[in-house]
Amino acid sequence: MSRLLLGVLCGLGFGILVVFILLPQKNDNKREKLEGIISAFIERFMIGFIIPNFNIGINPIITGGIIGLGLSLPDSIVTRSYIPINAVGIIGGLIIGIIVNFVK
Repeated sequence: MSRLLLGVLCGLGFGILVVFILLPQKNDNKREKLEGIISAFIERFMIGFIIPNFNIGINPIITGGIIGLGLSLPDSIVTRSYIPINAVGIIGGLIIGIIVNFVK
């Protein structure tokens, strides 16, 4: 499987998973909820897309954790919701790194 296709599949999978996590949350402002869901999907899609296509010479699992944290930090700082956003980013990045490690 090509790295590009693997990145698209991992990105879509991670993005859709996060959308399902966010859908049950209550928010009185429907526009803000929609913007948050779209933003989270794009961020998580990019994490899934970048990890398989980024090679810095270290294990893909470590790369996944670093990219997951690095791309999650800005949103966690803005929302002041550090643990949930960064934890999902790191765990998702590690899982995608494991997938990349096995698909080589």
